[in-house]
Amino acid sequence: MTAMAQPFEYFVVFAEMRTGSNFLESNLNEFDGITCYGEAYNPHFIGYPNSGDICGFTQNMRDADPLKLIEVMKQKTAGLPGFRFFHDHDPRVLGHILNDPACAKIILTRNPVESFVSWKIAAETGQWKLTNLKHQRTAKIRFDVEQFEKHLGALQSFQIELLQGLQVSGQTAFYFGYEDIKDIDVLNGLAAFLGVPARMEKVSEKLKKQNPSGLRDKVLNYDEMETGLARIDHFDLNRTPNFEPRRQAMVPSYVAAAATGALYMPIKGGPEDGVRRWLAALDGVGEDALITQFTQKTLRQWKRKNTGHRSFTVLRHPAQRIHATFCERILSTGPEAFGEIRQTLRKVHKLPIPGGEIGDDYNAAAHRKAFLSFLEFIKANLNGQTNIRVDLSWASQSEVMKGLGNFGLPDMVLREAEIDMGLAQLSEQLGVECPRYEAPNPDHPVLLSEIYDGEVEAAVRDIYQRDYMMFGFSAWN
Repeated sequence: MTAMAQPFEYFVVFAEMRTGSNFLESNLNEFDGITCYGEAYNPHFIGYPNSGDICGFTQNMRDADPLKLIEVMKQKTAGLPGFRFFHDHDPRVLGHILNDPACAKIILTRNPVESFVSWKIAAETGQWKLTNLKHQRTAKIRFDVEQFEKHLGALQSFQIELLQGLQVSGQTAFYFGYEDIKDIDVLNGLAAFLGVPARMEKVSEKLKKQNPSGLRDKVLNYDEMETGLARIDHFDLNRTPNFEPRRQAMVPSYVAAAATGALYMPIKGGPEDGVRRWLAALDGVGEDALITQFTQKTLRQWKRKNTGHRSFTVLRHPAQRIHATFCERILSTGPEAFGEIRQTLRKVHKLPIPGGEIGDDYNAAAHRKAFLSFLEFIKANLNGQTNIRVDLSWASQSEVMKGLGNFGLPDMVLREAEIDMGLAQLSEQLGVECPRYEAPNPDHPVLLSEIYDGEVEAAVRDIYQRDYMMFGFSAWN
């Protein structure tokens, strides 16, 4: 019978301070064929505080060529080598090990309050490991809620980064809880995951639990800690769900002034026509002289050439933006309209609009009914409940802004309601006179002001909760 090939070439234990990583490492090193080299990428030492090298590879050598250390460990270890990695270790290594299927991932977690308190006690006593109970040091600490929240935020961000890295690379990890370290069956299951045939009969006794008592016995201000922790939203209940697809920077849609170093990064559904006219007036030219159709390469070249350039985008109130999109992309039958989507909305989603051009019998009441029906579709669409694409014309402005940041965030984020003031400030920064801004005069069959009321506002706000929150929009007027 042919022996199975080793599934991994090395492993990493993703953990944090005071999560039991020393104890887990002690047990891993009890297996024949497994060697864990401590915190190989701690920026302040290599492996362990008093160690000068790993397999002859020194800290200076590691700092100069961090990935070479992994190769050295693989070459000089009899069996499977590995190390522990915390969120503040060398970031140059993280991407490599996350994307490397030859690296086995072990994710060790512990109740963050317990690990935080344990960390504070260790910092107070100076005792980070305990091998002999005669040398045990104890202390009570004062719990700082603000410090804990920062600590928790860093841990959660790292866990999200690990999760996404595993998801996009199609890998899985062995998840290990603090309480699992003394479970011999789980430890042997970990060895099986790593592809190591050796098994243990009992858990290592080399390290002792340093602070076995309950939290009340470790924290001086326990009641204050309970009160402070109660206000932390453990389950992220106030988060606005977001099922929209992630966006990339739409560089080809960017528009630059003919001579002045002004770059407009449009958000679809916004006042693009008015801003383009303003950009042309900035240099006294026609709109056909504006610079368009950028690629990332030509945009970089433009930025290098135009020292002191300023980029900007314009936010539009969600109600005004989605109404404009409805009129110009769905209700219209012109060249800019989404004809196929329009027909699908009529046939499948029963949108109450005419099959062709808008007639004289189409009034404000019919428009309001159709618009509210369209808003119902938009809500389902943004929640991933339809088979129609999430178009940029109605995607959340906050999500579009994230996409802009994938190439470079705008210098200024203007709001259409205060665009005169924003463009004046932009012109001052560019050292040019600000031309008059002419707001677009949309050819809509019914104006938003004719149908807008509390019900319309509530429907829009329900869809674009994130935009209202992120950008501070109030009710439209």
